[in-house]
Amino acid sequence: MTVDPPRTPVILLDGAIETPSVILHSPFTVGRAPDRDLVLSHPFVSRKHAEIIYDAGAFFISDVGSRHGTFVNGQRIERQRLTANDAIHFGSIDGPVLRFDAQGNTSHSTIRDLLGQIQAISSPNSDLEKLRWFLEAARKLNTVGAVDQILASLVETTLQLTKVERGYVFLVDEAGVLNMAVGRSSSGEVLADDQTLSRTAIQQATRTAGEYMITDTLTAESGARTDSMVAQSIRTVICIPLRRRREQRQPGDSDGVTSGEILGVLYLDSRLNPGKLTEVDNDLLKTIATEAAALIDNAQLAIAEEHARRYREELNIAAAIQQNLMTVKIPALPYATIAARSIPCKEIGGDFFDVVADDESLSLVLADVSGKGVSAAILASTLQGMVYSQLLAGQPLQSIAEVANHYICAKDVGKYATMVILKLTRNGVLDYINCGHIHPLLCSPSGVHHLKTSNLPVGLIGEATFRGDSVRIEAGSRILLVTDGVTEAENTAGEFFGDERLEEAAVCSNSLEAIFERVQHFCGLAPANDDCTMLEVQFHSERPSALPLRTQ
Repeated sequence: MTVDPPRTPVILLDGAIETPSVILHSPFTVGRAPDRDLVLSHPFVSRKHAEIIYDAGAFFISDVGSRHGTFVNGQRIERQRLTANDAIHFGSIDGPVLRFDAQGNTSHSTIRDLLGQIQAISSPNSDLEKLRWFLEAARKLNTVGAVDQILASLVETTLQLTKVERGYVFLVDEAGVLNMAVGRSSSGEVLADDQTLSRTAIQQATRTAGEYMITDTLTAESGARTDSMVAQSIRTVICIPLRRRREQRQPGDSDGVTSGEILGVLYLDSRLNPGKLTEVDNDLLKTIATEAAALIDNAQLAIAEEHARRYREELNIAAAIQQNLMTVKIPALPYATIAARSIPCKEIGGDFFDVVADDESLSLVLADVSGKGVSAAILASTLQGMVYSQLLAGQPLQSIAEVANHYICAKDVGKYATMVILKLTRNGVLDYINCGHIHPLLCSPSGVHHLKTSNLPVGLIGEATFRGDSVRIEAGSRILLVTDGVTEAENTAGEFFGDERLEEAAVCSNSLEAIFERVQHFCGLAPANDDCTMLEVQFHSERPSALPLRTQ
């Protein structure tokens, strides 16, 4: 008979990010596969890596045949009993660590301290009642995971303790602005209006990161009563900041109040009856607020990590799709040989190339969309499909440029693209149109020349006109097209690779790979700042070409 394990928290530590989780069943599976209870994307983690098993009243970690092993407190294991605060690494001791927290994350020392205060101050009956209430509040907070559930439990438990009429929680957004997240009345009614609160109390608690509390405005000193309290007839107001735990504050934060320290504010008030909080009540209230703030912080980190994980997954899918689009089938032609390569500086980029060929002619396009990343990749994919279909239909190069320019300008996407389109016939006639791109480089037996006829990039001015040019090339000539990620590639000294080095590389290198090696050798350890794409055509007249190459 399978026995369900007790709810046992675990915490995944990945760099500065803590992601809480709970073991609810046995076995609790860990691995890279999406159907695992705990999914880890570390490269050394196997798809089905390990299991946490509850057996005979104890938890055990068991490796299930992973490739790189499972480690507990630095020692590789096959199966081992877990104890509180064990550190479990999967695949590598340098990767994410899972902390086994069998004792839970409720502060027992805090409970003992509060119990001692209760026994010293209150009657026996109220001792037991307050302790029962506190333990119940801690249990409720520690069994919920979503932020909205934590906030609702926080308001409900603090309304129970203080006996006030209204409770609210405000959270700080990314812009540093407080926004109402939840509101409840003592009867459980959902409150959506925050216009009748004391803004002064909220602002002071946020500014000082300290409690703001007036139990009876009628008996308080006149300086303590604010205009909003008088106008809204507020008798009791309690405002407690929800502070991030010190170990989770940002590096460089001082010991004082910082902008990133405050997660939000707990606000409680009454209009009819004044509040009556003892010293123990006050300590209980602050403790519950502290525990709730820690849970909110962990939940927000977990949400941020989940969003980042989903974004990485979507980015990987987009990169695979774009790679498939860029993996152009290079045709084998009797009069020309084609080579191409593109290296994005991010997972996806804004460069693209394509090839369309038949028995009589060969058409190529190389384009570079402004910007980087997802937005550039989306426009690049759209533009690639548009140009490819028109090349396939045999449209004039000038017409293709005009259509692309009109499309981008009409959509008003805030981007533009530089682009070169070539059409080479089997008898050596080369038609080309250049839309703001780096000049094509023609390397012929008679020397190196730039094809300099050029136009504006497509997508800048809707009324722009475009014109192409035509040259005849001789057998043995090479045409080299590159994006500015090649000529503007930087070394560690901040120097560009430049046009002169590109010309030298084109003359001295007999392959595209050799040119790429020169660029990489020049850059050294300097990271790429832009996508690098090269496209080369060698014209042979009617001489048979070498075997076709494929993009990488």
